Amino acid sequence: MNRCVAVVLLLLGPACSKAVPLLPAEASCGLPHAAIGRFVSLPDGSFIKGDRPHYPEESPRLSLHVDAFSLQAHEVTNDQFAAFVRETGYTTDAEQSAKIGGPGAGSAVFDLPGTGTMKLDPWRLVPGATWTAPTGPGSSIAGLGAYPVIHVSERDAAAYAAWAGGRLPTETEWEYAATLGLADPEMPSSGAYDAAGAPVSNTWQGIFPVANTMADGFEGAAPVGCFPASRVGLYDMIGNVWEWTDTPYSPGAHTLKGGSYLCADNFCRRYRPAARQPQDSDFSSVHIGFRIAKDLPQAK
Repeated sequence: MNRCVAVVLLLLGPACSKAVPLLPAEASCGLPHAAIGRFVSLPDGSFIKGDRPHYPEESPRLSLHVDAFSLQAHEVTNDQFAAFVRETGYTTDAEQSAKIGGPGAGSAVFDLPGTGTMKLDPWRLVPGATWTAPTGPGSSIAGLGAYPVIHVSERDAAAYAAWAGGRLPTETEWEYAATLGLADPEMPSSGAYDAAGAPVSNTWQGIFPVANTMADGFEGAAPVGCFPASRVGLYDMIGNVWEWTDTPYSPGAHTLKGGSYLCADNFCRRYRPAARQPQDSDFSSVHIGFRIAKDLPQAK
């Protein structure tokens, strides 16, 4: 894979803000343990895919029918992924990349400017940045079990989904679920901001990449379920971390949906159901995760 191309894509697409501290030390909100792993059943129905497009890649508008399916109510967490690794011994693409080494090794980390000089390119490939070490060697996810797992490729996400008895959602299924959940169906951005402009999901507030007001309470990722559920009971469909789908975008790339905590109003507006972003299928980064879907028995 061309790692340089992947980093450029991250800069132009999902990387919608300045660098942020990755994960707070402790979770002060989120779903109770008993709610982790819950699925939401979504009815069959029709919707407009690509409705009210903001970017060219979101067109054309298509009227599509979607069969009933279920979707995990939240993004897959570190604890969930850890159970998978313990049972299977699975090694992620980022971990394998670190072992192989070379100029293309590593997973993408977005550097926080902090009090230092702003960097022309705040993204860097960090060998050893993995799902268990989100900022690279020496970092850990201790105490962060309820946060979304990151630094996972599409292959990693699909492997977990199969182990868990599910699959990755298609882009159409994902967009259908996010559209059904909008607080205001006439306002595509209502999954991110309410009518008064207050944030209702984990995105970037402020001027990219100069200032983050943290009006949503977070600089980086949040534990799953810190923000209100959508109208259909799904958490963090918009913002927090981008989510893999199993829909190819182009050769060697899959489609990401939902935006992340790095999506800002002044730089990109990919915190809408119709927004879509390509990413190399074997690539991973600090703000890409996933959730899984399951098929429902067909009515006779």
